[in-house]
Amino acid sequence: MNLQANSGPQRAKCVMVLGTSSGAGKSWLATALCRHYARQGLKVAPFKAQNMSNNARVVASPGGSGEIGSAQYFQALAARAEPDVRMNPLLLKPEADTRSQVVMLGQVDAELSTMPWRGRSEKVWPRIAQALDDLRAEYDVVVIEGAGSPAEINLMASDIVNLRVARAADARCLLVTDIDRGGAFAHLYGTWALLPEADRARIDGFVLNKFRGDATLLAPAPEQLEQLTGVPTVATLPMWWQHGLPEEDGVFDDRSRSQGAVTRTVAVVAYPRLSNLDEFQPLKNIPGLRLVWARSPAELAGADWIVLPGSKHTSSDLAWLREQGLDRAITDHAGQGGAVLGICGGLQMLGEALIDTHGVDGNAPGLGLLPLVTQFDPDKTVQRTQAGFGDLVGAWSALSGVAVQGYEIHHGQTAQHPAMAAAGDIAREVLPGLAWQNERGNVLGCYLHGLFEDPAVLQALFGASAPTLDCVFDGLADYLEQHIAPGLLDALIA
Repeated sequence: MNLQANSGPQRAKCVMVLGTSSGAGKSWLATALCRHYARQGLKVAPFKAQNMSNNARVVASPGGSGEIGSAQYFQALAARAEPDVRMNPLLLKPEADTRSQVVMLGQVDAELSTMPWRGRSEKVWPRIAQALDDLRAEYDVVVIEGAGSPAEINLMASDIVNLRVARAADARCLLVTDIDRGGAFAHLYGTWALLPEADRARIDGFVLNKFRGDATLLAPAPEQLEQLTGVPTVATLPMWWQHGLPEEDGVFDDRSRSQGAVTRTVAVVAYPRLSNLDEFQPLKNIPGLRLVWARSPAELAGADWIVLPGSKHTSSDLAWLREQGLDRAITDHAGQGGAVLGICGGLQMLGEALIDTHGVDGNAPGLGLLPLVTQFDPDKTVQRTQAGFGDLVGAWSALSGVAVQGYEIHHGQTAQHPAMAAAGDIAREVLPGLAWQNERGNVLGCYLHGLFEDPAVLQALFGASAPTLDCVFDGLADYLEQHIAPGLLDALIA
């Protein structure tokens, strides 16, 4: 059925994906829906009112550039739409267990960052509702992702991301659960039972995600659940480890790596405030490459490359590195000629010192692998960047002359350490103001996120390519269409 885009003033139909918990599969399912409806000839946009994640992307903003959660960025690409800040108007970036940086419509808002959670809700809701209304006026279909569970009754009074959004959008809803965790039918029934009666009527179907085994063994549970709730189970999605969609909130599972003989191991250090982990997804698809997370020195043993990724709080993650003994393991690896790559916060860690006179991140000594110093600034650099590598030596020489594109999100500003330069210890600047390597050539630090998403970089470093995101999105839509009840997806927007 090919549903052509409307040309009249009517507002977009809204389909919302709710979950019984975090990690149930909301982002995956919403991404597949975006591509499905886009393939029907419809103009589609994603929306998530509030996202809590340190994985962010740089997108269009009224002020030039802004940040949204990575999940909505990829959903926009799946929808064949230009990503913009309205698609995730509120982004919370955790800096500690009890504190987050608040990004409103793409920009850091210091006042909101200091407000209590419940007090913040009413202040931000008008801007969230306006973003949703704007998208509904411009698109045919808006695919909305909820957060956590809509049945968190302690939060319902201040809800701005689940039921309140469903009501404002008059959305038809799917409720997804992770059956691999066990207790899926109880999760579905309990979530449904805790919803207000009017909101229960919005749920058009239950979705069982990550199922392993013989689906006929589920009977008679789906039928019994429908008798109790009036809601049918409309899809049972088999476990799929290698779907190719970048992870948003959790580290990737080793079972999802490329198969075959391992010829190179890349260890990514997984500190507590790790950010932008999704940029490593393409490495999972490189033949012969094993990608692992490392939280202890033992997990770095045998690695060919060590990667220090981005960090939402560099000084805290540096302290954690030292507590685990990872600092010594990293410097020993570099001292033996092993390749080390630092990205953004990881670059800052590789230098001599972090200097913070504004209370942004904190002061700390660095790992001392590059003769650099980083000073933190209250103003945040948020931009997409294109540049070309100069001449590199040693382990990273294959990047010489490669034109790259990516994005920057950082408070720190990094430069050569003056005293070390006077002593003759000078870092090789291989991307002006963005990347440096040591004289030996085995340590490289770079502010540019998204390197491994650039086909030219993958070809230069590995002589290989990864599946394009467009192929990944089509695969998600194909998978959903194969396993969901016939006609349901059209019925949700009829």
